[in-house]
Amino acid sequence: MAFFSDDISINTIVGEGSAVSGNLRVNGFVRVDGDIDGNLDTPGNVIIGEKARIRGNITAAAVTVGGIVIGDISAPKSITLLTESIVIGNITTRRLQIAENTFVQGHCISLKDEESYSKAVKEFTDKQAVLSKVM
Repeated sequence: MAFFSDDISINTIVGEGSAVSGNLRVNGFVRVDGDIDGNLDTPGNVIIGEKARIRGNITAAAVTVGGIVIGDISAPKSITLLTESIVIGNITTRRLQIAENTFVQGHCISLKDEESYSKAVKEFTDKQAVLSKVM
């Protein structure tokens, strides 16, 4: 019998010194300590280490950022930005924690209520789609 409902075992590791070029779709918990040039998509959680660099969008249940992300992060469960992390992109989540000495540039949607969150994300996504067609 498990005491925790979340699976905390890491399914995939992109180690320090490793580089991935292209989109990455993973089933489960992911830890990134290397570089990814592409989107990262998982139904599980993501931990981005202090030396990691990601240039692409991240979609996951929960994301913890210790390194650099240049792209949007969407994690309905939670997003945690650790000290000295950098995010240049939009953030959408129901729970956001930001430590000291972090850098964030982009739009942020963080609403605890599921209905309000879903509505705000849909409106923002629709606006972004229209803007991308105009530019």
